[in-house]
Amino acid sequence: MKSGKVLIGWASRDITPWKKVSLLGQFHVRISEKVNDPLTTTVLALESEDGREQSVIVSLDAVFVSDLFMKQCRANLKRILPEFNPEKLLISATHTHTAPSQRMTFFLDPPGLGADVMTAEEYTDFLSAKITEAVVEAWNSRKPGAVSWGRGHAVVGFNRRVSYFDGTTVMYGKTDKPEFSHIEGYEDHGVDLLFTYDVARKLTGMIVNVPCPSQCTEGASFVSADYWHETRCEIRRRHGKKLFILPQCAAAGDQSPRTMVNRLADARMLKLKGYGEEYNQARRQDIADKIAAAVDEVLPLAAKDIRDQAVFGHRISKIDLPLRTATDADFEDAKKQVAEWSAKLIELKDHEPSSAEYSSAFKYRNFNQEVVDMYEAQKKGKQFLPVELHTLRLGDVAFCSNRFEYFLDYGLRIKARSKAIQTFMIQLAGNGTYLPTERAMKGGGYGAYIASTPIGPDGGQMIVEECLKNIDELFA
Repeated sequence: MKSGKVLIGWASRDITPWKKVSLLGQFHVRISEKVNDPLTTTVLALESEDGREQSVIVSLDAVFVSDLFMKQCRANLKRILPEFNPEKLLISATHTHTAPSQRMTFFLDPPGLGADVMTAEEYTDFLSAKITEAVVEAWNSRKPGAVSWGRGHAVVGFNRRVSYFDGTTVMYGKTDKPEFSHIEGYEDHGVDLLFTYDVARKLTGMIVNVPCPSQCTEGASFVSADYWHETRCEIRRRHGKKLFILPQCAAAGDQSPRTMVNRLADARMLKLKGYGEEYNQARRQDIADKIAAAVDEVLPLAAKDIRDQAVFGHRISKIDLPLRTATDADFEDAKKQVAEWSAKLIELKDHEPSSAEYSSAFKYRNFNQEVVDMYEAQKKGKQFLPVELHTLRLGDVAFCSNRFEYFLDYGLRIKARSKAIQTFMIQLAGNGTYLPTERAMKGGGYGAYIASTPIGPDGGQMIVEECLKNIDELFA
């Protein structure tokens, strides 16, 4: 692979729903009561000067990117933008829990939420049209430019899995009791940054990659991009209101923006900073300040090494990951849970479908039904899940994507062995289910037991090795 000029194009769209929506991310229906702040999609189009390599990187304020939605976007681009290979479209979610549902095949809302509520199908059609518009604009606006990159630090994410002396682990478990032993895993406070410039070396946009989902106010009943809204505002306040900012969530399946220890002390400091009484909302501005400070530190340093030529490559791998084996005990327990929640739904038949009681029962039944379906599928011979991985090289940096809520340890394994000077991990570039580590499997709990994790640690390590193989080839 040779170094050459890279064509760069940017675009963005507001993807905020104009009606009430069902917000995805909790085990009960939340119908949005208002729009707290806008949802955004941002697009970066890249092409080598000779046209041999191309890529479109998209960030989406959403919980995940459903397979059905991705197919819809690629079909649109194949029809409207024939010169672009739609397989080179990479869309990832910031993992906010205050965004609408997309068209999908699992974790459905109960029927009958009301005519004034936008359906997942309606929102998906709107969303795919907006992303298609933005991709076309970014692609058609690409021009020769320059890039730089760097790494800073900001305390954003904390491990959210609490371990006890009996060997069990609970996501968001209580730490103020005698049984508390330790926090299960590592925390990474790195911020990976890629900057783009025009031919006059004027900053045009940046990728901001952080190993933490955007879930400070995840349980709220409003539409919101969570801390990425305040972060975009703060960076633009400091560096230009027209700046394109493309956020990415790195491997962070076991991370959260809320600390599990020292919460009272942290809340006090946020009040002293003047961020308000409500901890979760205050954390949003605190995170924005910290990420913006990292940008302030890294940007002038990266500007000492701006490249108007760079090696650029994009590889796509499609591999089959082994499904976790649902045991007879898993099957019997799930079948029992399905029966109990089905009976509960009959009891609640007079409740509104959007009520917390009814919608929780509906989702817990379906959640356990997934294990029953998995057990029956493996009896018929289905043993693998096909997944798509993207690996990019741009200069001295690499990007690696996967569809999962990929636990942090896997991302660190890739970064530690990568031949790139700097490696950006991108999770939730597809349907988002947890992919726990060996350590997490031993502790159990949500995020590790089989209903939420169709792929286990063997599959997680297969992704590590495949990404590293692709990086080796791109940096050979």
